[in-house]
Amino acid sequence: MSESGHSQPGMYGQGRRRRRRRDRDPGPPAQNLSGPSRDRDYVPRERRDGSEEPTGPLLQKTPIILAKPPGERSKPSVPASGAPSLEKPIMLIKTRDEGGKPGNPPDVAPSVSGAGTAKLEREGQRPTQPVYQIQNRGMGSAASGGAVDPVIGQTKLLPPEKMKHSIKLVDDQMNWCDSAMEYLRDQTDMLVVGVIGLQGTGKSTIMSLLSANSPEEDQRAYVFRAQTQEIKERAGNQSSGIDFYITQERVIFLDTQPILSPSILDHLINNDRKLPPEYNLPHTYVEMQSLQITAFLFTVCHVVIVIQDWFTDINLYRFLQTAEMLKPSTPSASHDSTGSSGADDGSEYYPHIVFLQNKARREEFCPRNLKKMHMAVDKLMAHSHLKYKGTLSMLDCNIFPGLNRDYLETEVNLFLLPMMENDGEDALTRAGSGPPLFSLLPGYRGHPSFSSLVSKFRSQILAMSRCQLSHTILTEKNWFHYAARIWDGVKKSSALSEYSRLLS
Repeated sequence: MSESGHSQPGMYGQGRRRRRRRDRDPGPPAQNLSGPSRDRDYVPRERRDGSEEPTGPLLQKTPIILAKPPGERSKPSVPASGAPSLEKPIMLIKTRDEGGKPGNPPDVAPSVSGAGTAKLEREGQRPTQPVYQIQNRGMGSAASGGAVDPVIGQTKLLPPEKMKHSIKLVDDQMNWCDSAMEYLRDQTDMLVVGVIGLQGTGKSTIMSLLSANSPEEDQRAYVFRAQTQEIKERAGNQSSGIDFYITQERVIFLDTQPILSPSILDHLINNDRKLPPEYNLPHTYVEMQSLQITAFLFTVCHVVIVIQDWFTDINLYRFLQTAEMLKPSTPSASHDSTGSSGADDGSEYYPHIVFLQNKARREEFCPRNLKKMHMAVDKLMAHSHLKYKGTLSMLDCNIFPGLNRDYLETEVNLFLLPMMENDGEDALTRAGSGPPLFSLLPGYRGHPSFSSLVSKFRSQILAMSRCQLSHTILTEKNWFHYAARIWDGVKKSSALSEYSRLLS
């Protein structure tokens, strides 16, 4: 027939529309069509759902909806030239470079299920990935059904670098060091804890136990190096200047050299070290070094721990009052170089001060003696602006069961730590899950174990309020620059220079 003879070539001369329609409803196979172009367009049809395959050759089409389930996915095909261009989809659809497939709505893009993916892999076909998996490859784990970072292009913050040991903030020559800057971050939730004390009271050991170590560890692995046996035998000091350590919880610990140290004085005299020109006598220089360090801690720390190993030295409290008097004024918002007077408590900053009685004996844990110690500290610090009471309590730690808060009339920030045990009795007490046998009971000590008391002391120190150090909220890096400026001001302080002149 003439019409059928003209209709078939006309059907193949048109665009893809009739060929797509022929694919959806296949008729009898056109076996009378020949030619190289027609043979190239026909490929065997593959059924993904496992049904019976048709006998005639079908067109292979390429899908463009990347996340369509396999049950609703159309048969692949190769687009012919001259196909009409489709407008790009808006959401979750990405067209292939070869061209688009008409007939599918752009707003339908369900995700590929796990069963469909496994079925495609069994049939030797690679499942199509969602668009976000292709575009955000390398930004994180975006597996099938996995959560995606809501902020595109935002990289996750790396964990802060963990310090293995302390570093110098101020060296033995009283010069500022910048090596601590690389461990600091631009965040404001930080706590600064400093320590002062006489020589041999255990400052470095206590700071190591508060920051990163436990009593069971070897003291040679502490972050703040403690005195070695050789140094103890020659009555020397281990720490010099100010050591810096910051924990993963963003708590900055500052360990200092001993105040009024006789070993530092002996080192100055026997090694014939030249003194700065403003100091005439070695003992004056040692005392001024101690006052500079203490005044610096009173300005840049939230908490200052005063450690003593016997109760009590009157000269220590006189030294604290002198350092408070010579403390640089807190910079005000309008004048950074000058601050208000020390009598103006509203603008002047004073830290929390905690008295730690280290190496305490058993009789010092007696409630009667504890009450006398609190009364003595309160009398000695009565005229001080330092926050020496109301922020730490041993009675809240259940160390003295049966004692209420009314027992201590004036409770100051005083905590007692016994001598650190090195034998196995303390380990036996900590490890006991049930009541031990009477033959294995340790001797009466009159106080909890050292590890238990250190843990309670650490909890109370870390729970202290973090007052604002200056007129602006400081980040860790801003605190470092602020502390460097305060240290430079302390060394050049006219009040300290005048006090040094009066001593000599």
